[in-house]
Amino acid sequence: MPSSPTVSAASRARLADIIFARSFGYGKITLASGKESNFYFDMKPTMLDPEGASLIAHHLFAAIADAGADYVGGLEMGAVPITGGVCQLSFEMGKPIRGFFVRKQAKGHGAKKLVEGLTKTESLSGKKIIIVEDVTTSGESAYKAIESCREAGADVILVVSLVDRQDGAEEFFLSKNVPFKSLYQASEFLSRS
Repeated sequence: MPSSPTVSAASRARLADIIFARSFGYGKITLASGKESNFYFDMKPTMLDPEGASLIAHHLFAAIADAGADYVGGLEMGAVPITGGVCQLSFEMGKPIRGFFVRKQAKGHGAKKLVEGLTKTESLSGKKIIIVEDVTTSGESAYKAIESCREAGADVILVVSLVDRQDGAEEFFLSKNVPFKSLYQASEFLSRS
């Protein structure tokens, strides 16, 4: 099996084209942070596009493969398809990384867990984890996942976002001593319009 996925400037440009065509738009919206904006990223059409999903998995895996993570995951809903793609690719590349996701609220029935995807015998305690996110604005949403993982005993070693809206997340994570990187920045898409 190959040891790492192939990522190139051409595949990065192709993923940017898909994001621009399927997930970027203009229009007045209210962000999860409560701020209003005149542009948006709805990453679901890209994450659920066959080529988009494959490129996302390859680029994210390339960004995290050598970080030494035991688990990758993040806050529902945006992190769920990303996590699945990265987990599958990590296995195919011979560097398996398990996945999980954090619910915004614990289920009112069943096991009533906040962190999902682990068996009864698995735990995040003592594990190195990477939080993934589709779009990062202020960083607060990803930080909810970080707090839940830390409460479970995990060591959060990195946050990786597909797109950073450049609305303060980088500074926020710096203030929290959490390494942060993104595959793209909003300015890359705004400059196309």
